[in-house]
Amino acid sequence: MTKPKLATCSLTGCFGCHMSLLDIDERILELVELVDLDVSPLDDKKTFDQPVDVGFIEGGCSNEYNIRELKEFRKHCRILVSVGACAINGGIPAMRNTVGLRECLEAVYLNGTSLEGDGLIPNDEDLPLLLDRVYPSHEVVKIDYFLPGCPPSGDAIWEGLKALLTGRVPALPYLLCKYE
Repeated sequence: MTKPKLATCSLTGCFGCHMSLLDIDERILELVELVDLDVSPLDDKKTFDQPVDVGFIEGGCSNEYNIRELKEFRKHCRILVSVGACAINGGIPAMRNTVGLRECLEAVYLNGTSLEGDGLIPNDEDLPLLLDRVYPSHEVVKIDYFLPGCPPSGDAIWEGLKALLTGRVPALPYLLCKYE
């Protein structure tokens, strides 16, 4: 019997949600038995060659590359889950949404006190074009489920993933979603 496929990606964020996925400790051995890992920074596979059952999105969308990556995940994932504050509401990266993009770039590259450089805002064709603001994933594509936290605990990720893999709707107990 074919195992379900899991894909993960990290957009604009800190990679903390992926660290929580790894923080399932010895259950990682059970995870290997339950799923085949497809596109993910954990296995360094970068492109889809088949549909996957569950996709976990970490991080918000702050540039063109993030948008393309998120749309690819939506296209290839039967179930798509926003994991963590950055994917759900933009998180810490969305703090730049309070100022205009130009003002933000000038503050960092032209007026920064700790910057030694040529006084230019980077404008290299290899850099992804920044968006006007950081967008949560559900403002770009349809998201099926949300797994809150900054980051969610390994236990919350494990319980949510197990529910999805067994055809149940994730319903996390209060203590897994309580943060102090």
